[in-house]
Amino acid sequence: MAIVTKVKVSWQGVCASTLLRLMKRLLVLTGLFVAIIGKETFKGHQVLRITGKNELHHALLKELTEMEHLQLDVWREPTGLSIPVDIRVPFIHLQTVKASLEAEDIPYSVMIEDLQVVLDKEMEHMRYPATESKNTDDYVYSRYHSVEEIYSFQDMLVRENPNLVRKLTIGRSYEGRPLNVLIFSTGGTNRPGIWIHFGIHSREWITQATGTWVAKKIVTDYGKDPGLTDILDHFDIFLQIMVNPDGYQYTHTTDRMWRKTRKPNLGSTCVGTDPNRNWDAGFGAAGSSDNPCKQTYHGPTPHSESEVQSIVDFVKSHGNLKAFIDIHSYSQKLMYPYGYTKTPCKDQRDLHELAGKVISNLATMYGTPYRYGSVITTIYQASGITIDWAYNQGIKYSFTMELRDTGRYGFILPANQIIPTAKETWLALKTLMQHTKD
Repeated sequence: MAIVTKVKVSWQGVCASTLLRLMKRLLVLTGLFVAIIGKETFKGHQVLRITGKNELHHALLKELTEMEHLQLDVWREPTGLSIPVDIRVPFIHLQTVKASLEAEDIPYSVMIEDLQVVLDKEMEHMRYPATESKNTDDYVYSRYHSVEEIYSFQDMLVRENPNLVRKLTIGRSYEGRPLNVLIFSTGGTNRPGIWIHFGIHSREWITQATGTWVAKKIVTDYGKDPGLTDILDHFDIFLQIMVNPDGYQYTHTTDRMWRKTRKPNLGSTCVGTDPNRNWDAGFGAAGSSDNPCKQTYHGPTPHSESEVQSIVDFVKSHGNLKAFIDIHSYSQKLMYPYGYTKTPCKDQRDLHELAGKVISNLATMYGTPYRYGSVITTIYQASGITIDWAYNQGIKYSFTMELRDTGRYGFILPANQIIPTAKETWLALKTLMQHTKD
């Protein structure tokens, strides 16, 4: 990892048509290379942090991110003046992108010098320990796990805690994987519930890892922690560790940077829908894309993805959920509705006050700073998102959390930060749950 100082170099005489022809040729060569080796490689890819200084810069950055031939992967969207944009740039387009930025005097820095080097270190860490966990006590929470290992963990947790935990399969993914929900309950019928899910975007590995740790924390602390015990004596907790298991599997086998589902799109060679743009809340509006090749493709219709429809069906059939929490990474933010409109939600004052309390409690663990506010004012406009739909269903305490970090590692958060991230996130979740119960 290397941080490079801001660059401000004048670039004159760049011929746009010549560059375009060159980029198209290189794009063809890249496609052939990926087809030959079968697994996506990110050798030489850099993650640039770009900061527009004025309206023109902001407009140019938005235009740059929409140029499909550059194959740019936007890790953090351009949202406003002086707000950094993080973009993964393929090696073959690095000089073109940098020249364009320099020609317009747009400052940038290199957040990740060579993405593949970082990914190789991540994969090497995952090889150890290789022994299979026999129970949830010897499960290694400080490493990233495969889909099958997480499924195995869920089964072990249920076997070990039959009076507190059960597993419910609410549906199947496009590729047929079970969409499991862990239900933590001390008994009773039609009790109010709290929904928490992780991993809706498959490349955000810290979320699935945090979800696993949280599941173990609940069974460990029940009966010992008065606050949690009080919550579970009155509420059920529904925990979905992998909303998007197909995408998560794909990040392990083929493309570590995959974000979407794996369902093919009719009439397109591009696969997958963004499951956090697929909800019937401002569906298809600004803040999502109608291009199947884009990371934020909203899908053909609301709830077209089985991973989304399964949650919709469960929430509606339950009918008594009081909180809905969607966990993402990265950028360290806590947000409430709305994402698709600037119109404040009717509970904005209460939600804003609660969000401030939550991030204050989170910071007592390690001092990690979080920002908070509505989605559209805190991060960017996003239509068709989970919490907007949940809020519109009458679930007042609907929140999105963006976990660590703020961009140094981005989606490749080192495994040694899993436990610290999970611990501080737990303080936030417990605060949200206690407030909801009260």
